[in-house]
Amino acid sequence: QVQLVESGGGLVQAGGSLRVSCAASESISIYLMGWYRQAPGKQRDLVASITSGGSTNYVASVKGRFTISRDNAKNTVYLQMNSLKPEDTAVYYCNALRSSGRGYINYWGQGTQVTVSS
Repeated sequence: QVQLVESGGGLVQAGGSLRVSCAASESISIYLMGWYRQAPGKQRDLVASITSGGSTNYVASVKGRFTISRDNAKNTVYLQMNSLKPEDTAVYYCNALRSSGRGYINYWGQGTQVTVSS
């Protein structure tokens, strides 16, 4: 069982930056890692993902502003968020996903709140 702990959220003004981190309790080198976000009353949506090989993918609304990265030696994934907008306000969740013989294994962190004021 991989435990994921997010940190680094907070309150920032529009146009500012934050970096959120996701620390895993064990190696995540073989996992597809993702950052999701959920605003009040909305579904949880994928923001960015990074494969074990380092390939990245972003939702259109954050391309050019957010950067996902991973440090497998530290079992940590990061999301650098620049030029933040009020619509980026949400709880940000870390996800670890890998395939197994019976399908997929999927872990979630508890989330960290990011609030962007206008």
